[in-house]
Amino acid sequence: MGRDSAIDAGFLQFLSGLGLEIIQSRSTAGGCIADSRRLELSDGSQLFIKQLTHAESGLFQAEALGLKALAQEGSIKTPDVVFQNEQCLVLEFLDAAPKLKGFDEMLGRQLAELHSITRDYFGFAGDTFCGLTRQPNKPCSNGFQFYTEQRFLYLARRCHQQGYLTVNDFQSIEQLCHKLPELIPQQPPVLLHGDLWNGNVHTDDKGTPVLIDPAVYFGWGEADLAMTKLFGGFSSGFYSAYQDVLSLEPGWENRMALYNLWHLLNHLLLFGKSYLADVKQVIQKYA
Repeated sequence: MGRDSAIDAGFLQFLSGLGLEIIQSRSTAGGCIADSRRLELSDGSQLFIKQLTHAESGLFQAEALGLKALAQEGSIKTPDVVFQNEQCLVLEFLDAAPKLKGFDEMLGRQLAELHSITRDYFGFAGDTFCGLTRQPNKPCSNGFQFYTEQRFLYLARRCHQQGYLTVNDFQSIEQLCHKLPELIPQQPPVLLHGDLWNGNVHTDDKGTPVLIDPAVYFGWGEADLAMTKLFGGFSSGFYSAYQDVLSLEPGWENRMALYNLWHLLNHLLLFGKSYLADVKQVIQKYA
């Protein structure tokens, strides 16, 4: 029998109502924020649970809504949500097979198909989270205003309050935000994964793409592509396949660092001054 005492009581009650119990519970790798476990149930099925005892309110609800939104909007697979409360999220367990030939191209096409579905506002139905950082998503019809107020200045202000940014740094980011209409082309809002680095791309038992740990909102499609550049791991075939479905404005690669200012500020807030030089480099390049 697994250590039921380590599993969320609400989920155990949910299982009991289904006539099921946990036979084995094993810790899984990759859970840098939450306690992540692979569960084997009495009917032979398996589930994945991530738990955080003192999670900020709405953290797991936002992730569950994000996974469902991605699954409903596009052709990219996400794990099914089985159970969710304030302390945990339970998903179907996906056995990862080796990537199919053409995996990157498949993912590129699927992402472009997702980004082809437009909306009439930026934001989302509620706040979401990138890591443990809350992302405000108040609906806004103006993309430049949305990214200025609810992305760049929102995080810059928090980093300044923590002592990571000086007044001059903050003012430079303000100046950069004033220039956004000159630096970024008009784009319609589309559903974004929001934290699309290589670690959030997995495979299913067939070797096809699966996205996990989203930080969804309706925003500029180029912002998703930018995150794929921040830590690498995406091949040229991924970007070529994306553009076979959805063309990008000229100079898109030169804008990637600008979009990633949001993620660098988030890493500065979460992990400290080791990311300050990267933030300053972006400020100097665009401000």
